[in-house]
Amino acid sequence: MNKLYDYNIDYALSFDIDITTLYESKLLPLESQELSILVATSKKERNLDELVSLFNKPIKFIYFSEKEINSELQYLEFKRVLYKFANKALTSIEINTGNSHITNFMDELFTFSIKNNASDIHFEAVDNSMIIRLRIDGELNQIFRYKIELFPLVSSIIKYFGNLDISQKRIPLNGRFSKKVVETMYDMRISTMPTIYGESIVLRILDNGNIQKDIENIGFEENTLNIITKTLQLNQGLVLVTGPTGSGKTTSLYSMIHSLNTKNKKIITIEDPVEYKLDGVMQVNINNEINLNYQTVLKNILRQDPDILLIGEIRDSESLQIAIQASLTGHLVIATLHTNSAMETITRLLDLKAESYLIASTLKMILSQRLFRILCNECKIKDIKTNVYHAIGCKECNYTGYKNRQVVSEVLEIDEVISTKISKNKAIHKIQNYTKKIEFKTLKENAMQLVNNGITTLEEYYSKV
Repeated sequence: MNKLYDYNIDYALSFDIDITTLYESKLLPLESQELSILVATSKKERNLDELVSLFNKPIKFIYFSEKEINSELQYLEFKRVLYKFANKALTSIEINTGNSHITNFMDELFTFSIKNNASDIHFEAVDNSMIIRLRIDGELNQIFRYKIELFPLVSSIIKYFGNLDISQKRIPLNGRFSKKVVETMYDMRISTMPTIYGESIVLRILDNGNIQKDIENIGFEENTLNIITKTLQLNQGLVLVTGPTGSGKTTSLYSMIHSLNTKNKKIITIEDPVEYKLDGVMQVNINNEINLNYQTVLKNILRQDPDILLIGEIRDSESLQIAIQASLTGHLVIATLHTNSAMETITRLLDLKAESYLIASTLKMILSQRLFRILCNECKIKDIKTNVYHAIGCKECNYTGYKNRQVVSEVLEIDEVISTKISKNKAIHKIQNYTKKIEFKTLKENAMQLVNNGITTLEEYYSKV
């Protein structure tokens, strides 16, 4: 082992030591060995007499960077609480939804995750350990590691919450449950997957507050917002939101629907799966096991007389053809597509065998977006030579250098000129040449503006675009 996060830390060794003392000394006791205590540190020179009085046993040092030590000491009080409940859970046979130790363990974890704006909780069985990682601001952070014996209890209680078969570990399972945390009700979506060491379980935390925002509150810059708002007032046409997984497409889609959801509009969504429940919106959950797939739903959905359709994802030529037909017959269709830019989206539509004149007639707007991590204001440092900021890391940002995220996008409004070029099968570079003459700013240009303004880093820029 050469990384601090690879250790199953015995937090009981530090129960009687003040966290401030550990921070100041850059110390973290890891495990009790036969003749000594293994202690992680970042300092080479030590007053051993002082340390022996802290641990009451000879000390064996193992050295790590100060950043690694600080990162593990961050949230130490929370980790101690988890550790206590984990130890108690292993000595108890009680598993229920009341006051058992394993449910207390999960309650503490849910509260911590939500307070720290985690979008996902990962439980993973590895060689001899169970690790818990949180996805915060799009990045995974390991926050707890414990012996593997705890994993079956965690797996069982999660499946119990989701009304899944507790004994089934050999096939993937999906479910969901609701949980009240910090006086707010949250939906948790469960996904389990068998692995060579046991299982991987991921809980997606579905925060309805994120999708009840109006499109004005997402964070789009003014010109982008004006184009989106104008396009959403159309009675028919195809609107596409594009970007890779984790780029905030779902939030944008739901915010559009939230803005359009009035008593005189019938809105139907087709999703796989339905993540958030929307009042007044007819939501269809794809279920391939009963052949309720995108094609089946799309073929029948127009008989429901909708005004607006939301298609979770255009996946193939058939779903694109139906989306186009719906947008041609008096419906506003909003959908996602996995492409990286507006220009790439036009190419992708043609690759899916859509007729160019139909694309030209129906396509109204392409919104391509990413979520960029924002530099922590407490620790960011400006490089005098390059005039850009760098992520450093401090206690405020859990030593990542970043805190929160911001949407960056490009929005291409399909005007008459672009529509004509598409219908005449003009090369993409000719459309690009035209966009340079109008007020179209690419995602790369907008992202670089964030770098120049000291909001994010070049590293984040290159990782996203």
